[in-house]
Amino acid sequence: MSAPSRRLRIAVVAGEPSGDQLGFKLMRALGQQTAAGVDFLGVGGEAMAAEGLESLFPLADVAVMGVLPVIKRLPTLVDRIRRAAAAIVAARPDALVIIDSPDFTHRVARRVRRALPDLPVIDYVSPSVWAWRPGRAPAMRAYVDCVLALLPFEPEAHARLGGPRCVYVGHPLIERLAELRPSEAEALRRAARPPLVLALPGSRRSVIARLMADFGAAIAAAEREAGPFEVVLPTLPHVESDVRALAARWPRPPRIVVGEQEKFAAFRSARAALAASGTVTLELALAGVPQVGAYKVSGVEALLRPLVTLPFSVLLPNLVLGEAAIPEFLQEDCQPQALATALAALVADSPARSAQLAALDKLDARMRLDDGRTPSAHAAAAALETIARRNAG
Repeated sequence: MSAPSRRLRIAVVAGEPSGDQLGFKLMRALGQQTAAGVDFLGVGGEAMAAEGLESLFPLADVAVMGVLPVIKRLPTLVDRIRRAAAAIVAARPDALVIIDSPDFTHRVARRVRRALPDLPVIDYVSPSVWAWRPGRAPAMRAYVDCVLALLPFEPEAHARLGGPRCVYVGHPLIERLAELRPSEAEALRRAARPPLVLALPGSRRSVIARLMADFGAAIAAAEREAGPFEVVLPTLPHVESDVRALAARWPRPPRIVVGEQEKFAAFRSARAALAASGTVTLELALAGVPQVGAYKVSGVEALLRPLVTLPFSVLLPNLVLGEAAIPEFLQEDCQPQALATALAALVADSPARSAQLAALDKLDARMRLDDGRTPSAHAAAAALETIARRNAG
């Protein structure tokens, strides 16, 4: 499809830092694929601001995750939803792109669609309708024209559930495989003694608080089964103090590293990992690190567990592979001894380790984009095609 000949104006709305990272790459790719360029408005963070977006308000106003934190910030969130929608309706752009954070961005999109029923709306990052509240998929048809999916199984899921048009555009981690894969020296470290074992208890304070004691006890028990480890715990600046305080209570405190560069360096040398469910499990899988997955939710969130519809897993690598390749321990099953036994098996040269490594070797083929373009380039092309479709229809 040919690039638009006139300058476009596109509203882009992100709701958290990860969306800001996706947003700035999409903005750049959209500019590269339009002959006359693009002007942007909406909500974003520092990365999107560097691409020319003047955010309607700080991203921190709406970057809230979890049931209880959302309830506590509800008045602010409602105000920001109204402000964002009103500004977009007043600007009458050529399209609206919402990025992840459905509790915020989808409410903005619904308001905008009511006021501007012909405006193309693109959702970059599918909500997890395949796991949680599948009725959201058909409901999205009323206000979303196209979903840009990061995971290859999501287009089929939307088709099965009656959702909007969905296109797999690739996960941003595909662009970073060189940072995840070990050098020759790092590969040798993976086989050396003592084994380097990663502890990854999450990036949200509530999850960290629920998992840290179990992780510490599990690693100590695994060392009794498999011998001493070099334990590295990668974390982020905003939770570093919490992690350090909780890690100090472990039988043997880990070495804590801060930031993404240090995290990926640890991945490249790691023998195995104990990780909270989330994107980090896909990072580890693409890095070829065998892992044990774990997760606990709050009491309030646990009451909603019957609404979860996953057939066999909550871990992203398992869902992409279509098999339970990585062991996972959820809620009441997330106990130190169970975690320890599974982790010790992955540290050893065991059938469990060999089986998981063989499964992880299939991930590249499942997630590959065959034409060599980046995920952001695919996303921009799909967004522009959606705009053209809507305008032609």
